[in-house]
Amino acid sequence: MKAIIFNGSLERRTESTSGLISNYLSERLKESGIQTDIFTLADSGIPLFDVTLTKTPLAVERMTQMFQNADIHFWLAPLYHGSIPGVMKNCLDWLEITANSYEPYLTDKTVGLVCWADGLQAMQGINAMDTIAKSLRAWTLPFSVPILRSSLFHIDDSKQISEFYSGKLDKLVNIATTKKIEKTIINQS
Repeated sequence: MKAIIFNGSLERRTESTSGLISNYLSERLKESGIQTDIFTLADSGIPLFDVTLTKTPLAVERMTQMFQNADIHFWLAPLYHGSIPGVMKNCLDWLEITANSYEPYLTDKTVGLVCWADGLQAMQGINAMDTIAKSLRAWTLPFSVPILRSSLFHIDDSKQISEFYSGKLDKLVNIATTKKIEKTIINQS
């Protein structure tokens, strides 16, 4: 089983919020024996979506292959002005190149959603990602993690995820891996 963590932030620093959440999820998935890749949008080189191009950019081909090869997705995004970053949506728009494939877009992929905000509006980002995932024919988990950024880390500012949110992220991983295993068993029957 393969998982991809889609870091939809433009942060490159490993100690950034997106980097710390990505690494936390990656560690939990690897502990469960799941091969995990982190797709960092800031390092991807994904250009603006352009349907008039005659040749698909190499970065887009690589991204598309990674996304389609993963069984489980975890999408992470900060909330910017009521939604996910535009560059994250732009990246997902490139999945349009798979429209004529046997299983286009993210057909039957399982997607866990995480969004953080400085205020209490992170659920808006979750809702935006949920709509996009479903439009791409993926299945979103019935549990997501909206985060109040000021409560994400321990009070001592050690950049360790608080027990409250580590519990929620662990639950997200457990649900995702359990659902995927159940779905695989059902499909093999």
